[in-house]
Amino acid sequence: MKVCTNHNNLKKRIMKNPIQKNAVAAILFLFACIAMNAQQKMENPIKNIVLVHGAFVDGSGWEPVFQILVKKGYQTTLVQQPLSSFENDLAAVNRILDQQDGPAILVGHSYGGAIITEAGMHPKVAGLVYIAAHAPDIGETESGNGKLFPSAYKSLQKTSDGFDYIDRSKFHQDFAADLPEKQAQFMARSQMLTADEVFHAVIKNAAWKSKPSWYMVAKSDRIINPDLERMYAKRAKSQTVEIEGASHSVYISHPKEVADLIIAASLGSGK
Repeated sequence: MKVCTNHNNLKKRIMKNPIQKNAVAAILFLFACIAMNAQQKMENPIKNIVLVHGAFVDGSGWEPVFQILVKKGYQTTLVQQPLSSFENDLAAVNRILDQQDGPAILVGHSYGGAIITEAGMHPKVAGLVYIAAHAPDIGETESGNGKLFPSAYKSLQKTSDGFDYIDRSKFHQDFAADLPEKQAQFMARSQMLTADEVFHAVIKNAAWKSKPSWYMVAKSDRIINPDLERMYAKRAKSQTVEIEGASHSVYISHPKEVADLIIAASLGSGK
């Protein structure tokens, strides 16, 4: 009762003082605006999702994530970049972004992270999601960062004309250890050979410096060192989750967790 009495007395004194009354009204209005903005974000998530695959694979690996997002009402599009040069891959992503009917969440796996770091400057991109992906800074290269945090895999092969691929006999253990062997074997045999030059592309813009980001660390990744993934996430101030036992193919083996992170980004980036 004493607390209530003191509160009522304070309220009476404030209401008698016009300056204090206006100040309180302004503070209450500010809190109301903040609460309304947060509520609007929750009620109006960004509905456009663009998924970008990484090196050695195509967009089909995103299908489990795609199905989850579509069932939840998201307009989801996959990019099928050619992996022939960084410029061509970036152009492929920008073409899809141009087609979006409003703000979008841009998602990248592996090398796709380097692409979305540049493509994220597109005005329709509201947020970035990195799935076991590279997120270089301006002036950095994917290959250079990889040397700072060496990967566990030693199965990279090169063709005589400058394209890279993963040794098919080691693809399962290095790229997709948490997937069934038959599925990994198919992925190994359906690899998209990737121009070696894309791993040496120098980043000119880093969208994560100005746009919110989310990051998923695959804790058993042999293609990208998990410590490099953590460095990327910390540097970008990303909201981060780590998946125990996940290989580099975490976007296939853990589609629910990946979809949940993308949905979180759609809510957190709402305008």
